[in-house]
Amino acid sequence: MTIERVAILGGGLMGSGIAESVARAGLPVVVRDVDRTAVGAARKRIDSSLERAEERGKVDAAEAERIRGAIDLTTELEEIADADLVIEAVPENAELKAGILSQVSGIVSEQALIASNTSSIPIAQLAAGVTRPGRVLGLHFFSPVPVMKLIEVVVALDTSEETLASAREFAERIGKRAIVTKDRSGFIVNMLLVPYLMAAVRMYEEGFASAEDIDEGMKQGCGHPMGPLTLSDFIGLDVLYAIGDSLYEEFKRTEYAPPPLLKRMVASGRIGRKAGRGFYEYRRERVAAG
Repeated sequence: MTIERVAILGGGLMGSGIAESVARAGLPVVVRDVDRTAVGAARKRIDSSLERAEERGKVDAAEAERIRGAIDLTTELEEIADADLVIEAVPENAELKAGILSQVSGIVSEQALIASNTSSIPIAQLAAGVTRPGRVLGLHFFSPVPVMKLIEVVVALDTSEETLASAREFAERIGKRAIVTKDRSGFIVNMLLVPYLMAAVRMYEEGFASAEDIDEGMKQGCGHPMGPLTLSDFIGLDVLYAIGDSLYEEFKRTEYAPPPLLKRMVASGRIGRKAGRGFYEYRRERVAAG
């Protein structure tokens, strides 16, 4: 199946980034969010991203305007009905995601592919209420989506070969590099990354070293472009907590378990760059990432 029309559910940081990437590739895309405030915030994210791309010479003014014109934003779920591919990009909550995918399956055609952008939740769990589960898969993008080239294509037990082939073709068409993984919590990247980040949080929690020295150690000693605590702030501590919790729930291994400090920081609203405060202080972003 060739994908010509795409719908994104959720216009937060990931959803708006996916929409921009799809529109850059020349495909029309509709972004649906819950209310006008959320839709307005999504439009601001897309506009800000394209303005930065213009400033850096990645697109010119005419191309930026073409991309904006290819993206429709709506609060009406029914407007996704003619999509060939629907990508769910709502917050990392299994019950919320499963409910939305179940709704989607009753709106789009039986041939339409249904994907989740989850970073850790097993696809089989999310697809339980979807008719024809062979068309369901994971498409895990990485932030910032317009810049990062990777997509994890997550193949569940029932995902068909046709669905996988269409997903690979779609990834290539929008300029991404697809890697294929089986359906288990964390997939490839987060299963390797999260224990590293949690170890850094524990190190800081125990007072073993300062946040700055932990980050400098990995930047200068291992050549990482960003230290683990800075990266955690960038991901969002709420997102990191949810991923670690999902991994621990599936594997019951302590290296995945979120440390108590992380739980308390999330409860206090210190969730990283998007909140203006995490392990470091930041200038609060005008448009909160979601």
